Amino acid sequence: MATVLSVSGSPSASSRTNRLLRHLDDRLSAQGHEVIPLDVRTVPARALLGADLRHPAIGEAAELFARADGVVVGTPVYKASYSGVLKALLDLLPQYALTGKTVLPLATGGSTAHVLAIDYALRPVLNSMGASHVVQGWFTLDRDITAHEDGTVTVAPGAAEALHQVVDQFSAALTARPSVPAPTPPALAAAS
Repeated sequence: MATVLSVSGSPSASSRTNRLLRHLDDRLSAQGHEVIPLDVRTVPARALLGADLRHPAIGEAAELFARADGVVVGTPVYKASYSGVLKALLDLLPQYALTGKTVLPLATGGSTAHVLAIDYALRPVLNSMGASHVVQGWFTLDRDITAHEDGTVTVAPGAAEALHQVVDQFSAALTARPSVPAPTPPALAAAS
């Protein structure tokens, strides 16, 4: 199957976003995918905020993106956009780090007023980074995610059904990927 990089853009270790992603990682693993979790909050702040491209953690993150066939990007929504820590990492990756990749954007937040953050804030960045296919994303209300002390989560039935649908569509898109090399980004093609 495919290698999936599951990126949590939450700055909090105990966030619902992070726990929800790890819960969905289990579903992808059960479908035969190799899932590699990446919690952006574990990348040293000095490297992220100082834009230190030579820092080993930035190089390791870029390598994980390069190695993945698909990427799940999860973020809490703050002030109608994705998290600053996620933005900091995406800014330091190569311009076309998502070329040839299938991407699933996910977001969590306290109000349905933030639903459009996926399509108006996150999706344009993912497309600009060369993603070959950004599948339908999903926004989950914080109140639909119950975090338990053992690290597991329970998702409200309606939200769980919708999440399973988008994760299964992402999995199917990964499985249907043609085994051809990723297209050359436009800037590189023009330079050839």
